[in-house]
Amino acid sequence: MKNIVVLGGSGFIGRHVCEALNRAGVRMTVPTRHLPARSVQMLPMVSVVQADVHDPVQLAALLQGHDAVINLIAILHGTQAEFDKAHVQLPKQIAQACLASGVKRLVHISALGADTSAPSMYQRSKAQGEEVLHSFAAQGLALTLLRPSVVFGQDDAFITLFAKLQALAPVVPLAGAHTRFQSVWVNDVAQAVVYALLHGNTAGQTFELVGPQIFSLQQLVEHAGVWAQHPRWVIPLPHALAYVQAWLMEMLPGPTLMSRDNVASMQVDNVARGDKPGLADLGVASPATLGQVFALP
Repeated sequence: MKNIVVLGGSGFIGRHVCEALNRAGVRMTVPTRHLPARSVQMLPMVSVVQADVHDPVQLAALLQGHDAVINLIAILHGTQAEFDKAHVQLPKQIAQACLASGVKRLVHISALGADTSAPSMYQRSKAQGEEVLHSFAAQGLALTLLRPSVVFGQDDAFITLFAKLQALAPVVPLAGAHTRFQSVWVNDVAQAVVYALLHGNTAGQTFELVGPQIFSLQQLVEHAGVWAQHPRWVIPLPHALAYVQAWLMEMLPGPTLMSRDNVASMQVDNVARGDKPGLADLGVASPATLGQVFALP
């Protein structure tokens, strides 16, 4: 691969993917709506361009002259229409633009728990996006699907968010406290993305990207408190009260920290089913543990 497009390259996972691609000597184009994209623009193999990838005309022009596309674009909060736009319609437009531009390779980051019968709009829309892409794979698109669990890292909005909350709050009332997660380190995800891109034999497959440990959400929050040196008492909320808390958090100004759709998604554990290949099949022999990344005892 000589020249690829990384959609969502300036986001949390995208930054690490671009760094890994840069180390591999792969030249990248990273579109963004708003310049500059300081998170990646200093990488020597990255060209940052201003574009609206939701515009089919701009997207088709962007893909011209490239060998492959990595799609990392996703949202965690929104309405049914917003989830459909980001997770179903955009992948469809990407696949159409790929075939129209002669780009035959697409690595698409979906989500662990993607299922058309899942309890949340997020999970269902991710599965619907996969179905759309499979229809284009039947037309000659070499598609690899990656399904990561919750991704953590020292610059994330997950562990670090709970760490910051515990620095401020005396207690942490927690929705979905008993839901289990098989969280995965962002650098391991980035390495897996690069491996999938550079190895054509991963096309036509779906991979589950999970870490080596399973924790309940309560345990993850407690670990975050230890890392921040502000461990607090975590109070599990009953399901009905969790929805009320999420509704109130949706009403607050600023970025949404927890939504009712998030609470719905936590009705099912976010762990690998074990019926699909994983990180070991993508060159990640020893995935990092939470303790290794955050230097926990």
